[in-house]
Amino acid sequence: MTYTESIQYLYGLQKYGMKFGLHGINTLLKELGNPHNDIPTIHIAGTNGKGSTAAMIAAICTAAGYKTGLYTSPHILRFEERIRINGKSIPPREVARYVTQLRPLIKAHQVTFFEAVTAIAFLYFANERVDIAIIETGLGGRLDATNVLVPLISVITTIGYDHTHILGTTLESIAREKAGIIKPNVPIITGEQKRQVLQVLSSVAKEKRAPLVLVKWHHCVINSTSLEGSIIDYKTSKGTIQSLSIELAGEYQVYNAAVAIKACLMLAEQFNYGIHENHIRDGLSHITEYTNFYGRLTILRKNPLVLVDVAHNPDAMRSLVQSIRKFHLSNFRVIFGAMKDKDIEHMVEELQPVCQEVIAVAPKTDRAAPPSVIAEIFSRKNVSTHIAPSVAKGIQSALESKDSLPILVTGSHFVCAEVYAWYKKKKYLTINQ
Repeated sequence: MTYTESIQYLYGLQKYGMKFGLHGINTLLKELGNPHNDIPTIHIAGTNGKGSTAAMIAAICTAAGYKTGLYTSPHILRFEERIRINGKSIPPREVARYVTQLRPLIKAHQVTFFEAVTAIAFLYFANERVDIAIIETGLGGRLDATNVLVPLISVITTIGYDHTHILGTTLESIAREKAGIIKPNVPIITGEQKRQVLQVLSSVAKEKRAPLVLVKWHHCVINSTSLEGSIIDYKTSKGTIQSLSIELAGEYQVYNAAVAIKACLMLAEQFNYGIHENHIRDGLSHITEYTNFYGRLTILRKNPLVLVDVAHNPDAMRSLVQSIRKFHLSNFRVIFGAMKDKDIEHMVEELQPVCQEVIAVAPKTDRAAPPSVIAEIFSRKNVSTHIAPSVAKGIQSALESKDSLPILVTGSHFVCAEVYAWYKKKKYLTINQ
């Protein structure tokens, strides 16, 4: 199979929908020789911040000289972005080779898209003999295909409301699904959480005899923050790491960094990885270079200012707006699109205070909410709104405006992807997962 044929074949697996449970992935991996058992891993779940935290841990490990795998989803521009080693995406020829190898098994077991891609990631990392792989869950945790792992360390980032139709409508039920990644005797790291979330995590950790490590936010002192990133002091049990530069912008990234630092210190202290302060410093200041991670409060253009952020639920939108306000920015022309299964009403409520005007769009996926629905919600919040026929037309229209309003692209990975594709003149093939 060619690369193009392979990608089209994988995307075609969406016909099997999403299966929740580990039978399919276990069956597939067993036939492949259980490659995931040959990889030392850190497993990450959470509602918001798990991708950023995964990238930070990967960047620090890469800075320390380790061959570091990183598996995240969804991708933004190209499928290969999901599977990286030291920031370099899996080569297209390797994608074609692995899909060709797996195709008979996929067909025999009616494997889903995410199960197939997860198996490819594990096989690739095992064959490339990575020293450590940072693995992000796709959705939830307990029944996620990545949950076949028994990692060195588990990490759970901030938990909030998202995918409530699947994970449950209370924070407790969502937390219980995320806590499904906690394994017996495997240390679990989390940051500060809402009380009811922490109660669930503590209960599951105690039940599994998994040491629970809580990273307190006061361990971080923010010295400065801007669209270029933040400078912090980080307090450890052995002293303070001063003037750490975090490349990713936004105060919420400081707290993601705190969890990432703790995970890396644990790798060093409990698992004999040679990670030192200089590697933490180097990794956090070169996240993009070491991981090719982008789309989180990223500056696409400076004049006019164009910011891109993949926030796609109310909690993420609230964090985004809080960061924007700290930079003394407001009155944005917002390119906004969202998936119809999202809590758009509350996302709009969080975003409305920084909106001067909204261009409602629908990315090229059947999951997208109609722009007319989005426009109607913003209009009820007294925000001037109009509809663009496509995401590309929306950003083009915004850039052609003669005023100097800053532009914010947000609401969905898919919207951000199409803006990146248009701006960078890249091909983009959408996918529903």
